[in-house]
Amino acid sequence: MSDPMLLIQMLVLLLITGAVAGVLAGLLGVGGGIVLVPAFFYVFGALGFEGPQLMQLCLATSLATIIVTSVRSVMSHNKKGAVDWDILRTWAPGIVIGAALGVLVAASLRSGALQMIFGILALIVGLYMALGKSSWRVSGAMPTGAKRMMSSPILGFMSVLMGIGGGSFGVPFMSLHGVAIHRAVATAAGFGVLIAVPAVIGFLFVPIDPTSRPPFTIGAVNLVAFVVVIAMTLVTAPWGVKLAHAMDAGPLKKAFGVFLTLVALNMLRKALGF
Repeated sequence: MSDPMLLIQMLVLLLITGAVAGVLAGLLGVGGGIVLVPAFFYVFGALGFEGPQLMQLCLATSLATIIVTSVRSVMSHNKKGAVDWDILRTWAPGIVIGAALGVLVAASLRSGALQMIFGILALIVGLYMALGKSSWRVSGAMPTGAKRMMSSPILGFMSVLMGIGGGSFGVPFMSLHGVAIHRAVATAAGFGVLIAVPAVIGFLFVPIDPTSRPPFTIGAVNLVAFVVVIAMTLVTAPWGVKLAHAMDAGPLKKAFGVFLTLVALNMLRKALGF
């Protein structure tokens, strides 16, 4: 893409995307990836970069932003002593293995299949946000032994196939297993680092057809989107945090769950060709 006007359009759309993602992340405590992947999908698609590898671009670029946001989040939460380092240490190997497997699978699938996967998983997350209750419990403690060996790679694997960090699956998973919500949010940020770093390293080596990729793309990671979105979320995430303290974010979170459910259904519709 050498057309200057197209590049300007791309920058404007990405600035808006990053601003909205930052506010939502700060306001609702949701990971940016759950917003960024469908946003990138529509932005890149609207600019004409549709193709069988479009979703790979969206997943990889989203995960690249998550490295920065998750590291900042972990450092911030750790200052308050909220990160459960024992959970992170014991769950790290499985999550990293699952993330690596996720890249291998994502690299081998076409965009339509990845849309379908994203739509199904986002539908689950959206329904949980809209209908879930903080009192729900599966167990009073995090899984150990064989259950942990099975659960940790699945968390990493599913997160990469959605282009998200640790929040969307990690927080409800830990909450359902008796981890206090603030501790779950802080520790899930660590999950995000464990998921995103190996995934992005892998995606940097995934070849994308030069005719269907945006400018300044290395592997499947678009550097323009990465830089613009990170810059905007750094600015707007604190705004979302201030809003969260000024109002009851509970109903807003449920409303976002409904919105995410609609986004997921639309993604499924597109994947099925309707």
